[in-house]
Amino acid sequence: MTDTPYRPNGGRHHVVVVGAGFGGLNTVQKLKNADVEITLIDKKNHHLFQPMLYQVATGMISAGEVAPSTRQLLRDQDNVHFVNAEVTDINLADQTVTAEQDEFSRTYAYDSLVVAAGSGQSYFGNDHFAEFAPGMKTLDDALELRSRIISAFEKAELTDDPAERERLLTFIIVGAGPTGVELTGQIAELANRTLNDVYSNYGTTSAKIYLLDGAPQVLPPFGKRLGRKAQRTLEKEGVQVHLNAMVTDVTADTVTYKDMKTEEETTLTGATKIWSAGVAASPLGKMVAEQAGVEADRAGRVSVNEDLTVGEHNNVYMVGDMISLNRLPGLAQVAIQGGAHVAKLIQAKVDEESTANEKEAFDYFDKGSMAIVKRFNAVVKLGKTEFGGFAGWVAWLGLHLTYVIGLRSRLAVLVNWATNILSRDRGNLEITTQQRIARNIINKNEK
Repeated sequence: MTDTPYRPNGGRHHVVVVGAGFGGLNTVQKLKNADVEITLIDKKNHHLFQPMLYQVATGMISAGEVAPSTRQLLRDQDNVHFVNAEVTDINLADQTVTAEQDEFSRTYAYDSLVVAAGSGQSYFGNDHFAEFAPGMKTLDDALELRSRIISAFEKAELTDDPAERERLLTFIIVGAGPTGVELTGQIAELANRTLNDVYSNYGTTSAKIYLLDGAPQVLPPFGKRLGRKAQRTLEKEGVQVHLNAMVTDVTADTVTYKDMKTEEETTLTGATKIWSAGVAASPLGKMVAEQAGVEADRAGRVSVNEDLTVGEHNNVYMVGDMISLNRLPGLAQVAIQGGAHVAKLIQAKVDEESTANEKEAFDYFDKGSMAIVKRFNAVVKLGKTEFGGFAGWVAWLGLHLTYVIGLRSRLAVLVNWATNILSRDRGNLEITTQQRIARNIINKNEK
């Protein structure tokens, strides 16, 4: 590390953006023509399109289609420098950010800071559950889950013990929000359609799929009517939905939950457990909150001002999953619009001739919520308008296709979707042992 923090040559206003997700990337892209120099820092070298991550986990599409290279996305933007490293320190008093990658470390001085580091999986204080029930927040998570899911079907082919085969073919998903519902629907389709008749010793339709949630309904943000509609659709596919079911323990072979109404505990036995029940903001949020003298809630979301600045620091902004403001949901659209808003405020500050309000409040426009339940069936909530079924499915496909970045990726996604519609085949079911076991080995070595 050098003694003097790094600053680009030229003397222009230096914007450091932490995180290349929806919020960070949109901030950077909206500043393309601004009189600023930008340093974008992310521990991943790709931008992740999280809403379609479950399709990677179930072999619908390949990893590259939802994880384009950040450098390639920004190759035509001359005022940005991308750094593939993990931010380990933010110092608001000195206006510096320190990033590390293995033995390499550098500290950057900033004039404006945008923290858009996103969120990870939350186990509500039971982090030991993660060993046996991975979440689905990163590309590594999706590839691990795909390996676990497909490996369960492959191992079931090798045993003649009915009890062991039942254990292998039992899938338990915790969390009935959009991610849990979409993933559950795709596992059901794998068992009932894609893999049906491809194994010699058993039928995959014998798989048992459980969806658990402590809430009283499926898809709580969508309202009761759409929640019931989604639940009925899943149950028709053979999914056993248990609501008011608070998970109390997860082991290598079991999930135990307590019925919130009767207090009765039930233990399910299954080889594959998946956790999609909660999120926790990046720990960088609390780091900034403590220095700025503002509150962070239990999930690590930071209380920000109406213009997305933090405390008294008018040059420090926060966007996306990390913020607590007006009960905004943790959706991609909040991050996208927040990034655009922050870019507008920064541009107003550096443009001496601008008459724009540098403290303009963030006004979020709710574009609605969507979730695919199964093939040809999705639920959509657009304000007071609610619909589902085939029309919802078409709406979901159309909207998400427009947000896939790059013509090549859009074409590849479209081909994969068309293949799945016209046939039972999926072209991305390859698995490796490394994908299945690497995370836990890495975690144990780091302890």
